[in-house]
Amino acid sequence: MKTYLLLLIPMVLILTECRQKETSEQKQNVQFVTQSTVDTVIKVLVAKYGESQKARIEKGIKQAAALWTEKDGKDIDFRDLCLKYFVGDPSKLDLLFNRLSGNFEQLFGRYNLITLSMKWAVHIDIGEMLDVDEIFGAWDPAAHFNDDFFTNKIAFITCMNFPFYTLAEKEQQGPKWSRKDWAYSRLGDMFTARVPADVSQKVSDALSSAENYISNYNIYMGNLLDEKGQTHFPKEMKLISHWNLRDELKANYNKGDEGLLKQKMVYNVMLHIIDQSIPDSVINKSGYQWNPFSNKLFKDGKEISASPEPNRRYDIFLNNFKAMKTMDQYTPLYPTYLLRAFDGGMEIRQEQVEKLFTDLCSSAEVKAVGSLISKRLGRPLQPFDIWYDGFKARSTMNQDELDKITRAKYPDPKAYEADIPNMLIKLGFKPEKAKEIASHITVDPARGSGHAWGAQMKGDKAHLRTRIAKTGMDYKGYNIAVHEMGHNVEQTISLYMVDNYMMQGVPNTAFTEALAFIFQKRDLFLLGKKDNDPNKEALAAIDQFWMSYEIMGVSLVDMAVWKWLYENPNATSEQLKEKVIGTAKDVWNKYYAGIFGVQDCPLLAIYSHMIDSPLYLPNYPVGHLIDFQIDEYLKGKNFADEIMRIYSAGRLIPQLWMKNAVGSEISIKPILDATDKALKTIK
Repeated sequence: MKTYLLLLIPMVLILTECRQKETSEQKQNVQFVTQSTVDTVIKVLVAKYGESQKARIEKGIKQAAALWTEKDGKDIDFRDLCLKYFVGDPSKLDLLFNRLSGNFEQLFGRYNLITLSMKWAVHIDIGEMLDVDEIFGAWDPAAHFNDDFFTNKIAFITCMNFPFYTLAEKEQQGPKWSRKDWAYSRLGDMFTARVPADVSQKVSDALSSAENYISNYNIYMGNLLDEKGQTHFPKEMKLISHWNLRDELKANYNKGDEGLLKQKMVYNVMLHIIDQSIPDSVINKSGYQWNPFSNKLFKDGKEISASPEPNRRYDIFLNNFKAMKTMDQYTPLYPTYLLRAFDGGMEIRQEQVEKLFTDLCSSAEVKAVGSLISKRLGRPLQPFDIWYDGFKARSTMNQDELDKITRAKYPDPKAYEADIPNMLIKLGFKPEKAKEIASHITVDPARGSGHAWGAQMKGDKAHLRTRIAKTGMDYKGYNIAVHEMGHNVEQTISLYMVDNYMMQGVPNTAFTEALAFIFQKRDLFLLGKKDNDPNKEALAAIDQFWMSYEIMGVSLVDMAVWKWLYENPNATSEQLKEKVIGTAKDVWNKYYAGIFGVQDCPLLAIYSHMIDSPLYLPNYPVGHLIDFQIDEYLKGKNFADEIMRIYSAGRLIPQLWMKNAVGSEISIKPILDATDKALKTIK
C-alpha cells in the first residue's frame, strides 16, 4: 500500500533535475532582476569572499534572481537582500543550515500532525463519515508555505546560500560529496518554483476527493450471486477495490472448483468497475444482490433495473490531471507532472523506468514462468492469474486457519502494536533497538485498505493503518500490516537515525516500498510458521519475478495514459475511460496475450492507485527490483544490522544509494538471472 512520504511538502519544493533545453524553450517566468544587478552582486560577493566561493555565489545568486518577481521589490531590494544575507564564512554557513533545517523540521512536523488530525475521520474507521469530514480532510495546512516563505524572503536566503543542483550534477559530483555537501544540496532542493497557495490547495482538494472515493469503494461480497442465484462469500465480507478484491482472488488458489468460481466472480466484478458498468447500487451498499456475470441486479430475490456508476472513476482521474496541470506554468524546470513525478520526485528519468519495465515484460522468462504456472494449476491460464500466488509458502496453507491465528493473536490494533517489539527481535534487532523503533510506531484501524504515514519530525510517531474487523485482524489484514510495518521501520530509521534532518527519508518511495516488501514476505516467519521447503529460495525468486511482471504492465498503462492526457488536455471523462481501457488492452496484447491466450483484456486498468495516487504505481515495480537486490545481498548477513546501515543513508540519489547499499545500481539482471536458475530447479 502507498506510504505518505513528504506529503505535506508541496511537490514543487522537492524538485531536483533541470532539463536545460526544456527550460530555455518553455520557461514562462520573466526575470525581473536585471542582469547588470545580478552581475554587480556576484562581483561584490566574490571580491568579499574570494574566488574559492565564486561557483557557489554565481549559482545561488542567479537562482535567487530567477525566482524574484515584481512584487518582491526593485533591483535595489534584491541587491540589498543578497549583500546582507549571503553567508561566506563556513562556520556561519553551518549555523544557518542548522537553523533552517531545525525550523523546517518543526514546520513540516506540525503540518503533518495537523493533516493527520484533519484526515482522521477519512482514514480511520471511527464510524460514520460525515460530509464535513471530507472538507476537513481536503484542507492543506501547508498550502501557503511557499507563498509565505517567498514573501518573508527566507526562500531567497535559502536558495542563494544553498543552491540547487541538477540531477546530472548530483550524479557527477555526488559520489565525491561529504554528508554535509549532500545535506546542503537537499536544502537547495527546497525552493525551485513558486506555486501560489490557491493552486496548491486545488491539488490537495483533488487528491483528497480521489482518496475519499477509493477509501469507500467497497463491494459486499456476500451479496454476489452466481448464475444459479447462489452466494459463495461470507455474508459479512466487505472488500475494497482493488486491494482486497485482488487479495481475495489470491486466497482462493488452493480451493478447487469452488475457489476457481470465486476467482471468476471477483474477476468479473473488476471488469465492471473498469468499464463503469457496475451498478451504482452495489458500491459500498449492502441492500442489493448482484450477479457479476450477467450484471443483473436483484432486490429481495426479484430482478430490478440497475443504473451504472456514472463515470465517477474517470471523472476523478481527470480531476487529478487538471489539478496537477495547474502547477505546470509555475514549475518551468519541470513543465509537466510526468517530469515532476520522475525527474523531480523519483530522480530517475521516465524513459529509464519504462525501459526497465518493457525489458522485463519482453523477456523469455515470462513465457517460461507462465507455462510453469499453467502446469501447476492444471489448466490454461486465466487473465486473473497475473496474481497467481502459488509460489509463496502461504499458498499451501489453509486461509481459514491463518485467519484464526491472526484473529486470536491480534483482536485489536493495540494488540498488534504491543507485539511490534517482539516481531523486530525475531528479525534480529537487539531488544533495546527493537523497543526504540517500536516506540515510534502506533497502529490505527483503517477505513480503507491500509497505508503507512510517517512522522515528519523527531518526537512524533509513524502511523500503521490496516483493516481490523470486530472479530479481529484476519490474515489479509495482518499481511498488509506487516507490509506497512516495513514502511514504518524505514520511516523511523531514516528520520531518527540519519545524521541530519535534510537527509531524512529515502531517495524515492520505491525504496520504502522495497523494505515493506522485504518485511511482508517474512509474515509467516513472524507468526511462527516455518517454511521447510528446500526449494523456497527458487520459489521466492519466481514469485518476485511474476509480481514484477504484473505490476510493471499496470505501470506502463498508467504512464501511457498520462502522456496521452498531456497530448489531449481537453479530453472528457468518457474519452479518458476509452483511452484507459484501450491502453490496458494494448499493453495486455503486447506483453500478456501471448502468455495467457486471451486478447483485449482490460484487467491492467483495475488498480485504484491510478485514481487516487497519480503516477505512484511505477514505484512498486522499481521497489520490487530494489527489494530483490537487497534481499539477495542480505543472505548470510545480519538482517537488522544491514537494514540499519542501508536505511540510515538517507536521501541520496537512487543509483548512488543502491551502490552504497548493495554495490550495484537498480537493474532487472539479478532477478532474471535468479529466475533462470530457479526454473531449472522448479518443474
